[in-house]
Amino acid sequence: MSPTPSGPPSTASPHEERLLIDGKLRSAAGSGTFEVLNPADGTVLGKVADAGREDMLDAIGAARHAFEETDWAVDRQFRKRALTQLLDALVEEKDELREELIAEAGAPRMLTHGAQLEEPLQKFRWHIEHIDRFAWVRRLDDAVNRFTDEPSERWVVKEPIGVVAAITPWNFPFGLLLVKLAGALATGNTVVAKPPETPWNATRIGRLIAERTDIPAGVVNVVPTSSLDTAELLLTDPRVDMVSFTGSTATGQRILELAAPTFKRTMLELGGKSASIILDDADLRQAIPQALGALAHSGQGCALPTRLLVHRKVYDHVVAGLSQAFQQVPWGDPQDQGTLAGPVISARQRDRVADYIRIGREEGARLAVGGGVPDRAGFWVEPTLFVDVDNDSTTQRDTHGPPGRVDAVCRDGRRRDTAELRTRRAEHRAAEGHRGGELHGDVLPLPRRHDRRRRPRRRSGPPGRGRDRERSRLRRAVRRGPGLAGTAGDHPRRVRGRDGTRLPAGCRRSPSRRHRRRPPRTGQPAQQPRPA
Repeated sequence: MSPTPSGPPSTASPHEERLLIDGKLRSAAGSGTFEVLNPADGTVLGKVADAGREDMLDAIGAARHAFEETDWAVDRQFRKRALTQLLDALVEEKDELREELIAEAGAPRMLTHGAQLEEPLQKFRWHIEHIDRFAWVRRLDDAVNRFTDEPSERWVVKEPIGVVAAITPWNFPFGLLLVKLAGALATGNTVVAKPPETPWNATRIGRLIAERTDIPAGVVNVVPTSSLDTAELLLTDPRVDMVSFTGSTATGQRILELAAPTFKRTMLELGGKSASIILDDADLRQAIPQALGALAHSGQGCALPTRLLVHRKVYDHVVAGLSQAFQQVPWGDPQDQGTLAGPVISARQRDRVADYIRIGREEGARLAVGGGVPDRAGFWVEPTLFVDVDNDSTTQRDTHGPPGRVDAVCRDGRRRDTAELRTRRAEHRAAEGHRGGELHGDVLPLPRRHDRRRRPRRRSGPPGRGRDRERSRLRRAVRRGPGLAGTAGDHPRRVRGRDGTRLPAGCRRSPSRRHRRRPPRTGQPAQQPRPA
């Protein structure tokens, strides 16, 4: 099969500005466009076609037709050959992809040699190679029909799902889109890709598919749009079988809500606050530099360790080491090979991160490093570190920005006393005049009920010392008499009355009626206890 013609290539811009729909590169039906900004200086890099409702419906229809009418879903060797063509084209234009990532996403150049560019290409190759290795059809052990006693053969056949909507975020635009395409296309699905406000890597992939590969028209459609209503057609149209999304939890909830009526399958990779744990026996010379990973790409990654749980014995040493390290971290121009943290993606994101920094200060967290918003062109926030942060603090949310958090914990998971933390905070506020600094780090908050006694571990497994201790505890409870709630003697705070209310410490529930001694009848002596 020969590559699908797509008309003369665009020469007005080094970047691809057109949509890919049904194998053709075209402008939006309404001729709409939106601007692509450089987050490092705020300037307009260029524009891209802004798809409307008609464009999205055309893309969904093309993907449905390609899945049902072409050989893409059934011819594995054809898929392998076509995807290898795409990989070769991507490798050939790798330098152009790198410069686009740095320009439109603010990705530091050093990260394009890893998670932003090089690693996704390796993963794409892995999917291609596994087309021949994957167990598409396998036979299970024969079974016997329990009603007829006749043997029956059992087979497992793996088939593609159908049309997949691939919705990607702005922080790792090339890597996340390429991984979604790799899995979906290698298994025979067709795709409608909706890239974010950093779309040029996606539209370049669309151009390479149209001009450099044998992938049939409609198998891949690239449809950037700034309209939420247009994007939500991917969630409500019954011709779409699955939604693959990476982004915020709130958007994931919206996707589940809209996809439910048509029973779409969903694959949601949602934001969170990843934590690193440093115990008292850790090598701090190794642990502290690793914690600087929280600043990679200015903290704009759902898997970055922007929370740090530190054993209280080494807490002060870690805070001091992190403070020094954060002050020396290279941040600034993403074009510089040595830069670890560049700009945040937009003015909206900058203002959101700055707001979280303000809230963290108001809630009592100590700002150890950074916290400022430089007065310069572009969208910048200083590398920031919060310490002594309460676990109920608003700053514990995933801000996708520089602030990080640090918390002190013991090896058994208990955090330091709230009173101790409050004393430390008061001392720091007095010493610093209630000023702050900020890092790209932050100390984790404490739980409200940190002082509760830990419940005993439930032991299971073969009899042993632990099992014997458990039996001894139960025997002691039985000897104390009937009517006790659980192990009242060992854990008086767990004793409850029959109405479910908690009794004061040391109290015992009254015995049940059948264990009470009957009072003597009138005129008869009380019953004497039997001799031992």
